[in-house]
Amino acid sequence: MTDHLITTDEGETRVIKLRRPEKKNAITQAMYRGMTEAIDTAQNNPNIRCLMITGGSGVFTSGNDLEEFLHAGTISSEAVRTSDMVKFLYSLAHNVKPIIAAVDGIAIGIGTTLLFHCDHVLASTAATFSTPFLRLGLVPEGASSLLMPQTMGYQRAFAMLVMGRTMTAAEAHIAGFVNAVVSPGHAEVEAHKVAREICKLPAEAVAISRKLIRTPPDELTRRIDQEAHIFGERMSSKEAVAAFTAFLERKKH
Repeated sequence: MTDHLITTDEGETRVIKLRRPEKKNAITQAMYRGMTEAIDTAQNNPNIRCLMITGGSGVFTSGNDLEEFLHAGTISSEAVRTSDMVKFLYSLAHNVKPIIAAVDGIAIGIGTTLLFHCDHVLASTAATFSTPFLRLGLVPEGASSLLMPQTMGYQRAFAMLVMGRTMTAAEAHIAGFVNAVVSPGHAEVEAHKVAREICKLPAEAVAISRKLIRTPPDELTRRIDQEAHIFGERMSSKEAVAAFTAFLERKKH
């Protein structure tokens, strides 16, 4: 387990907390492995009734740690498809336990797309959501090209995924992927209340009902694979190379 991720079982809820504030909770491969393990080991544990993902107060996540991502040599379709990021997305797709997200601050890239695999999302008024993949010459990931149009309609999905528009918490609530908007610093507290509410419900009935209303895992993983293949191809495109070169140059200064 990485120092940048804290996993605790609080009652019947497993809390997965991103803890890398100095990098705005940018996600490393080790953090992906830790989150995957936390989700996978909860699946057959009857004592865990609910999962929660949070970044704590002030920030959710700035998305992938781009420097590590680039230095890891993730520049081919095969490398992306076998990456720890995609393994994490597979775990989300196959997860059978209700997931609650508590978002307080920025949610960039996969910080936004992972929310569409969650069952209940709480956001503070300080939260913002963006998926700036195209600005890096890339394409959407995490089955977001499937789930975002389903959830909030094609036009809103196009504005976010293609145009790179940012959404506020209030706009995300209207769009349908945030359940409730709360005061800054209160998202995690309210998420625990929701978790306790879900944990009081009959576990078997919750699991069956959740399966009925969610997009089937096989459909999700097919789209995750399709996106990952194109994402990997795009990593070596002229547009992406130029964008990443500019990014690394900015980091030097």
